[in-house]
Amino acid sequence: MTGADTGADTGEDRASGGRLRPGTAVTPLRAGLHLRGRRAGVTLEGSTAVPVVWGLLEEPLRAGRLAQFREGLEPGSAVRVAVDTLVGQLADHDLLVPAPPAAGTPDPAGAVHPAVARWIDATAARPADAAAALATVRAEVLARDPAAPPAAAAVRALEACGMPVTRTPDPRLPGDRVLLTVRGAGRERAVAAGRGGATGYVTAPGSAAQARADAAALETRLADAAGDAAAPQPPETPGAFAALLAGAAAHRLLCAAAGLPDPAAEADDPRLLPGIPAVLLADPRPARADHHSWLGPDHIDADRRVRLAPPADLTEALRRITALGERRCGPLPGPLPGELTQLPVPLATCTLPGPATGDAGPPRTLTGGGPRLDLARLELFCRAAELLLGDTEFTVGADPVHARGRALRHAAARRLAAAAAAVPDGRTAVDPARWSGHPQLRHWWTTLTDRLAVPARLEVHRVAPRAHAYRAVVRRTPAGPGRGPGPVLGEAVEATPGDAASFAALAAVTATCTAATRPSAARPRPSGAAVAPLAAAGARTAAWEDLGWTGGWLADLAGREEAFQNTLHRLSGTGTAAPTPDFAPDPEPAGLLRSFGFTVLRTAEESR
Repeated sequence: MTGADTGADTGEDRASGGRLRPGTAVTPLRAGLHLRGRRAGVTLEGSTAVPVVWGLLEEPLRAGRLAQFREGLEPGSAVRVAVDTLVGQLADHDLLVPAPPAAGTPDPAGAVHPAVARWIDATAARPADAAAALATVRAEVLARDPAAPPAAAAVRALEACGMPVTRTPDPRLPGDRVLLTVRGAGRERAVAAGRGGATGYVTAPGSAAQARADAAALETRLADAAGDAAAPQPPETPGAFAALLAGAAAHRLLCAAAGLPDPAAEADDPRLLPGIPAVLLADPRPARADHHSWLGPDHIDADRRVRLAPPADLTEALRRITALGERRCGPLPGPLPGELTQLPVPLATCTLPGPATGDAGPPRTLTGGGPRLDLARLELFCRAAELLLGDTEFTVGADPVHARGRALRHAAARRLAAAAAAVPDGRTAVDPARWSGHPQLRHWWTTLTDRLAVPARLEVHRVAPRAHAYRAVVRRTPAGPGRGPGPVLGEAVEATPGDAASFAALAAVTATCTAATRPSAARPRPSGAAVAPLAAAGARTAAWEDLGWTGGWLADLAGREEAFQNTLHRLSGTGTAAPTPDFAPDPEPAGLLRSFGFTVLRTAEESR
C-alpha cells in the first residue's frame, strides 16, 4: 500500500463517522485502487483483495454511513482491519469529510445554498467551518452603472450561490470596473474586476481599499503594455467575457470569505511565487485566462507588505525575473532572447520604459550576453534595474553574495581604470604563460579574433602586490602605428589571471556581437563570477566537466568567490557596497525588488 505504513494507526478514531469527499473519482486496478479528489489523490496497491474491500465500502462511504457499516464488522477480523486501514489512508490524503454534509446542519443566520455546500464539501479541509462563515456574509457589487454587463454578470454569479447581493452605484469607478465585497462575521474582503486595454483582470482578494488600488495600478500597467495608455478601450465588454471575469471574481471572493485556498493556488502553477499575490489576466481573442504573480505599488494590506527570502538557486531567481518581467503586467523589463542570434554568444535584450535622464524620449534597449542564456538574462535584468534606479547609485543582485560581488567588481574596475589612466606605463603585465592556457580564454579569444575577425590585444595586471586579484582588459588594436591604445572592448576583475582574461574576452565577444545586431543603450558592468555561487547551487556537474565546460567553470569559480570578495573589500579600504537601511524610503523599483527577494545595495559614495 503506497505512501503510508499499515501499522497501528488504522484510522478507527479519525474517520469512523466520515464520508468520502464529494467529487472523488475511483479507478480500480488489478491489485489496488487509485482515488483522486479535487486537490489530492492516493494509489492503494498490494493485494487483489483491495478492490473487493472497496466494493463493500464504497456505498457506505459515499452515503455517510461508515459508522453503521463498521459496527456490523467483527472487531479484530481481517475485513475490519482492512477497512480501517483503507479508511485511514483516505483520511491521510484529505479524501474524507465529516458526516453529515455541510448543508445538513441549519445555521441560525441562514442556510448555505445546496450548490455551495456541495462545492465546500469537495474542497474545504473543514467544511462545517467554511459553511458557517459563508452563511452569515452579505455581498455588495459596486459599479458606475450597476445595470451594465460587468456588474450584472457579477450580481448573477453571486446570486447563483444563494448569497444576498446589494447593487451600489459608485461614480468613482471606471465604466468597466466592478468591485465585489463581502461582509460578515469576519473582516471585509473584496476583489476588483475590469479591463486594461483589451485584457481583463481579477485582483487578488484584500480589503476594498487594496482592491481599488490594485485595480487602478493594474489597468495602467495593462494599457501601457498594450502600447498606448491613452488609447480608447473597446466600447463595451462582450457578454461572455464579462461573465468569465465576473465568475472568476465571485469564485475568488467566496474562497476568501470561506477561508478556502485561493483558486490561483489550485493548479500548482510553477510560475506563481509563494507569498506573492496573484492576479487573473484574461484575453477574449484567443480566449485565455491564467494567473500571474503581481504586487502593486500600494501595500495597504499586511499581506501585501511581503519580502521573500533570496532565491536559493539560479532557477528560482529566473522564476522571479519572469514574474517581474511578464509582458502584460510585469512592472520591470523582462530580458528575453527575442530574435537575437545565440551564436557565438547567447544574447538577451529588454526595453526600459524611458531615457536615463527622465526626460521625454524613446525607450532604451539593453542588450547583453553571457556564457549561457540564463546567466545573460539575470545579468541584463540586474543592469536594467540599476539603470531605472539611477545607474551609479545602486547595485542589484539576485542575493546578497551576487549583489556584493557585482558592486565590488564594478568599484574595483573603475578605481583601477582611473589609476591606469593617470600612470599609463606604471604597471607590469602578468606573464601570458600564467593565463593563456585557460580553456575558456582559448574559446572566447579564438571566437573574437578568428571567427569575428576583430584585431585586439589582451593584458592582465595584478590589482595589488601579493593580492589574489587581477584585472584584464581587451582593447581593439588601432589600425595604424602610433595611434595609442584602442577602445576597450571588455574588462574583468577576478581572483586568477586566467579567469580575468576569460571574462574579459567573453565581454569583448558580447560587445562585438551586440554592436553588430542590436546596440545596447548602456555599457555592462564587469560582473564576471559574481553569479557563480548562485549558478552552482544545487547544480550537479559530471566528473568530466572541466574548466572548458561552463558548469565546471562556474563550480570552480564558486569555491573562491567569498575569499575573492573579501580581498576586494580589503583592497578598497572602504565599504564598497552597503545594504540600504531598512528604515530608509524605498525608491521604486527598489522596494519591489526587495519584495521579490532581490538585494539592492547603495554605493559607498552615496552611503557616505
